[in-house]
Amino acid sequence: MLKVRAAAAAALVCLGLVCLGLVSGCASPAGGSGHDPKTGAATSTAPVPSGARSSAPAAPPDHEPVSYEPGSPDRTVRTTRGYLVNTCVPKDLRSNATTLTTSDGVHLSALVLGEGPDGVLLDHEQGYSICSFVDIGRQLAKRGYHVVIPEYRNHGASQKTAVNEHIDRDARAGLTELRRVGAKRVFLAGASCGGTTAAVAGVDTPLRVVGLLMMSSPARCLGADGVAAVRKLRVPTLLVVSPGDMEGAVEKQVREVYAASAARKKELVIDKSGFHGTDMIRRGGASGAALQERVIRFVMDSYAAAR
Repeated sequence: MLKVRAAAAAALVCLGLVCLGLVSGCASPAGGSGHDPKTGAATSTAPVPSGARSSAPAAPPDHEPVSYEPGSPDRTVRTTRGYLVNTCVPKDLRSNATTLTTSDGVHLSALVLGEGPDGVLLDHEQGYSICSFVDIGRQLAKRGYHVVIPEYRNHGASQKTAVNEHIDRDARAGLTELRRVGAKRVFLAGASCGGTTAAVAGVDTPLRVVGLLMMSSPARCLGADGVAAVRKLRVPTLLVVSPGDMEGAVEKQVREVYAASAARKKELVIDKSGFHGTDMIRRGGASGAALQERVIRFVMDSYAAAR
């Protein structure tokens, strides 16, 4: 019962939007080339992986650091390369931080992990942070995937804005970055509203979409229509939800998304933890570890099926 109450409270924190008793939103390493923010000289923090081919193309120049007011100044630090990053990001990954700019001019802190043409977009929950997906992102990068994790506007080290709308543009900025750094294909993943917006952004991306993961994701969130999106995304789809999340309100919306999905291969996983979004993994103990492995395996299997 305590888990259910905790999950419900976390879900309300995210957006504070509850409509007719249903959730409207959701709650609860590799470096790159760049420029020294002081001298403007070209720099590179990219380690050369063991066995890497010397003929690999050079990474494109990174974005220049930008000054802006972050959503959570008390949880924001500036990296040695000049980028703002959430203090929750492990120090060994902070050199992978960069700044993305959305189509409406909002600056986002983001992590770019791994390399290669096979990309993965990881979009966190509203009310959470970039670190919701850091562990999974690190594991996927080790397995050869090019991972981008944007921190959404008004969260952590990303820019504070007057309103929290248009977050689908934050997901699109992550996809644009993957394409810029050389990804040709992408697996879309997100938790809560992050999953909804990942699906919406994936509908019109130039990248070839190979799969979709939505964890505790509402059917619709801040104008982003996940139901309409999954009717167009026919790729392998994995939906995960806990029946105890918001006393069943989240499960009802996830089942709506599942029913609307046009994917030939789709799975609905019912997690008994009572947690919301990535908390099903991060706070779920042994079952959470098993769920993380299942998620990683689903990414790998989706790419294998796409070849």
